[in-house]
Parts: sequence; structure tokens; C-alpha cells
Amino acid sequence: MDKKNTNLTILVIEDEIAIAEGLVDLLEFQGYHVKHVADGISGLNEGLSGMYGLILLDLMLPGMDGFTVCDKIREKDKDVPIIILSAKNTDKDIIDGLKYGADDYVPKPFAVPMLLARIEAVLRRSRQVMESDGKLVAGNLRVSFREYNGFRGSEKLSFTRKEIEILEYLWANRDRAVPRAELLNKVWGYENAENVDTRTVDIHITKLRKKIEDDPAHPCLLVTFRGEGYQLRETPD
Repeated sequence: MDKKNTNLTILVIEDEIAIAEGLVDLLEFQGYHVKHVADGISGLNEGLSGMYGLILLDLMLPGMDGFTVCDKIREKDKDVPIIILSAKNTDKDIIDGLKYGADDYVPKPFAVPMLLARIEAVLRRSRQVMESDGKLVAGNLRVSFREYNGFRGSEKLSFTRKEIEILEYLWANRDRAVPRAELLNKVWGYENAENVDTRTVDIHITKLRKKIEDDPAHPCLLVTFRGEGYQLRETPD
């Protein structure tokens, strides 16, 4: 048993009993405490209890779908890490899941080593996150990292924890383009990020542009340098 995990409890919200039992056995073997619920309403109630260090969330649930569960948890708790596990794996499904505030999206079926690596990465990053009183001021954009909100002109904006982490890292490194693999390593906590196959960075960047850019189709603050990465600029290009 991995003693470093013994104080952390994971909530598994999954209605397929065979999958749930497999996840519980796997995670308990890794040293985690695990609570399983099989429907969306129970999942929401447990997820809002503040008792869990990580939530694994299926999407197709009785009572309340996983998108709604994720959204309602995020209304109250912007910090608890949420990983969606789902057989729904189209681009739209992934975009929707991340839009509602999930930290990562793992399609079913999944390889056990990959899932464990994703869990450890999300938890590692969560442990590293420290409260910040910093602010972002770029063009007509104002963002408070601590409050998870801001303004684009007079329009009020609200951000997920992961969006704030991305903005904060890009802002701290705004003098250069930040490679995708660096974001995966520093913001998501992935080791060997060059070999990680996930669209989560691209999807989060698209989400952020819809919030912070006047014209998301032609970004002038959060720009892409092909082959180099993403840069957050202080003034519009």
C-alpha cells in the first residue's frame, strides 16, 4: 500500500457496478480511501460535502447526469479536483465536460496505468496550488486570481480553478510563448508531458478565449505561435 495516499478519500460516482467495483478495488490497493455512489443525486450530495480530495465522475447517471453534477459542484466548490470518466468521448462531450469545470476527461475504456497517472497528476497539481493575491491586467481585461473572477470591459467574468491556473502561469511567463507540454507539466502536473495524448490544453485555451477575447476567432491577448506554444500578452496585438 502507498502510505502517501492513506489520508486522501476519492469519491467514485459511477452507475455501472462492475466498473465501480473495479475502480474501488484499484484505488484502495493504491492506498486511497474510496466512497462509491451509483446515481447523480447522491453523487452531488456527497460531492458537496467537502469530504473528498478527488471526484471520479461518470456522465451517464440515473437521477442527474454527470454534466449537471459537475456544474452544481463547481458552483459551490471551485477547488475539489474532478476527473470525468465516460464512454461519451466525442469532441463535444469533452468540451462540455471541461466547460463545466472538470480538471480532466478520461474516455472509457481506459488503461489502468494511464488512469492512475492522470489521478496522480491532478492531485499533484492540486497540492501545489497556493492562494494568490495576484491580478492580471491586459488590455480591457482584469482578472483576480484569488477571487476566480474578473471583467472584460464592463462584462463580469467567472473562471474555473483550472482556467485561473492556466492564466496565472501564462501571465507569469508572458514574455514568451509557453509550449503545450510545459502547460501539461506545470498546470496539470503531468510527468513526461511530451508523451501525454490529451486535448485538454487546446479545449481550455478555446474556452478561455471565449471569455477574455473580444473576438475569440481572432485572439489578440491569448495568442498561438505555431510550433512554439501560447502567449498571454499585456496589450492587444
